[in-house]
Amino acid sequence: MRRRSSRSRRTESTSHHERWLITYADLITLLMIFFVILYAVSKVDSSKYDSLSQALQLQFHAGSSVIPKGTGLLERNPSAARIQSPPEHNQPTSQPSSDSNNEQDLQTLLKIITQYIQENNLQAQVSATDTSRGISITLKDLFLFDLGKANLKPDAQPVLQKMASLFPQLHAKVSIEGHTDNLPLTSSSSYQDNWGLSAARALSVLRYFVDQANLDPQQFMVAGYADTKPVAPNDNDEDRQKNRRVEIIVLRGLPTNP
Repeated sequence: MRRRSSRSRRTESTSHHERWLITYADLITLLMIFFVILYAVSKVDSSKYDSLSQALQLQFHAGSSVIPKGTGLLERNPSAARIQSPPEHNQPTSQPSSDSNNEQDLQTLLKIITQYIQENNLQAQVSATDTSRGISITLKDLFLFDLGKANLKPDAQPVLQKMASLFPQLHAKVSIEGHTDNLPLTSSSSYQDNWGLSAARALSVLRYFVDQANLDPQQFMVAGYADTKPVAPNDNDEDRQKNRRVEIIVLRGLPTNP
């Protein structure tokens, strides 16, 4: 009897020492399940999630709800988020774009300048046309300057002042461009060639707008083209006179800086 009792004690002692393996195995199993769940949650299909979200919102907004009076769950809270329905054809159109506003401003400018030219009988000295670049206001050289000079005549200043009163209302760049004929300058000229003369004349007009009319210099650009862009052949005095000009172009599609 004593031998059997000793054996049973040793067996029970051995079994107690090995019970930690069961707890350890359970812990490892639970950790594995925990990480599997984390991995599964991290792999959410965004497209399926979005589809499910939209379907649920539509269902909550649906009028065929079991709630009395046929109202959806979210209808009771007017401030709740809603799925926007596509605009109907009879809804008001959107506000005009900045491009359309700019075009309206250009056409208004053309009408005002044309009317001013007619009222002051300036058709022989000034013209205004709508070109692909923008509204072009052309002033003949003898109306603005003496022959071979770049100083503005006093008679030209009222016309420039009229334009200066209109430019601040426009959200567009203004290009001031000087042109000459192909005849070389005399040796007594203050300028080396037609390039210098055309650029100096454009600068004189710019300085009037900036220094005397106090307009924003960032609205303007200046260029001198000499005889490279004639509007008529340079083979007679009448056509050469047409080529000697300053063009003030309110550019289309080129807004000023904010």
